[in-house]
Amino acid sequence: MENSEKKYVRPTWDEYFMEVARTIAKRATCDRGRSGCVIARDNQILVTGYVGSPSGLPHCDEAGHLMRKVVHDDGSVTQHCVRTVHAEQNAICQAAKRGISIDGGTVYCRMTPCRTCAMLLINCGIKRVVCEKHYHDEADSLEMFREVGIKIEHLEDGVQTYKNM
Repeated sequence: MENSEKKYVRPTWDEYFMEVARTIAKRATCDRGRSGCVIARDNQILVTGYVGSPSGLPHCDEAGHLMRKVVHDDGSVTQHCVRTVHAEQNAICQAAKRGISIDGGTVYCRMTPCRTCAMLLINCGIKRVVCEKHYHDEADSLEMFREVGIKIEHLEDGVQTYKNM
């Protein structure tokens, strides 16, 4: 082999599952934060989910966003689209519909799960969370994960930004 040729390096399991989560995100129906989620255990994909409206209801891509103002503890106000179910929530729903236990699994997602998703993941028995980036309002989630011993890792240091703010 010539020195100019590089030997192929297989992705790690984390890189592999995160790439699958990025692909799953392409099915998302809210352009503000197209997100996907993979839940895996023992290097096998159990379920996936992406951001989208509940079955049978209009999607943001069709009907536009359903925005609500949120006032934070520091007094700042942000806008959030409430038309969709989060990717992590949809993955949990898929597990429930299919009768698949995700206990002991690892979640791969675009950003730190929100507070509600974090609570659901804790109660589902998730042991590890791997995120591409940080979430701007992640403090509660990080604290809960720390308290219950769920390991969380971020592949990048940056905070996830949204389109169409």
